[in-house]
Amino acid sequence: MGEGAVIKQQVVGKPKAVQLDFMPFKFCPGCHESLVWRALGEVIDELDIQGKAIACLDIGCSGVLMVGLAVDGLHCLHGRSTAVAAGVKRVLPQAICFNIGGDGSLCAIGAGHMVNVMMRSDPITTIFLNNSGYGMTGGQVAPTSLIGLRTTTTPEGRDVQSTGFPLHLSEIAATMLGTAYVSRVSVHTPANYQKARKAIKTAFQKQMDGVGYSLVEILCACPPNWGLSPLAANSFVEEKLIGEFPLGEFKNVDKIEYTVDPEINRVGRVKRG
Repeated sequence: MGEGAVIKQQVVGKPKAVQLDFMPFKFCPGCHESLVWRALGEVIDELDIQGKAIACLDIGCSGVLMVGLAVDGLHCLHGRSTAVAAGVKRVLPQAICFNIGGDGSLCAIGAGHMVNVMMRSDPITTIFLNNSGYGMTGGQVAPTSLIGLRTTTTPEGRDVQSTGFPLHLSEIAATMLGTAYVSRVSVHTPANYQKARKAIKTAFQKQMDGVGYSLVEILCACPPNWGLSPLAANSFVEEKLIGEFPLGEFKNVDKIEYTVDPEINRVGRVKRG
């Protein structure tokens, strides 16, 4: 294959890890999750882990990626994809296990699982799709919904007095000792798409190197639930969503370091018998 053909394949070709024949439906016009789908396929190809990767998909829009990626996978109960991925990794430690979920499944119903995988430093990777609301289940308010955003359950706009403030999962994850890599990216411009690819690759590499848990949060447009055109939704990401959720790399370590105080072992219940 000549250089021109290689460039064409990279620009308009299909990653090997992406399959089109079995997609039951297309993403909504202007939805950014299709870009995440492609980025995942490109990274899986680049790292040559298609035969080792296992995807754990949650309920919601992200669940369509289950049949869109040519890797082994499981479709999990709502909010449980993180726990399932951690379990699969323990049974198959050589596999590259990752889960994908939205802000509802990971920040609301699955928040407890998120905290625990970070606490245990489970060597898995989470791809967190943040579109500031519940996508497929009706457009309800989510923990990440912007203040004032109108949703089906906050028709007058999100009010902090009744539904609280937006949850910043990446900032919380960065404070946890067990996390190895935490990044927030977007895919709303070509330059940001490339940064998202790099973040996903780094997160997978942390897992491959056995460092610890990694999280990549990706800001995504949701035109139908926002009541915006695809172009307007793209601008909303730039002008509003990033204002609440700044992009950047929050944590990147090559080793989880900690100390054990020998005196602690002398405290607590004494074994009997």
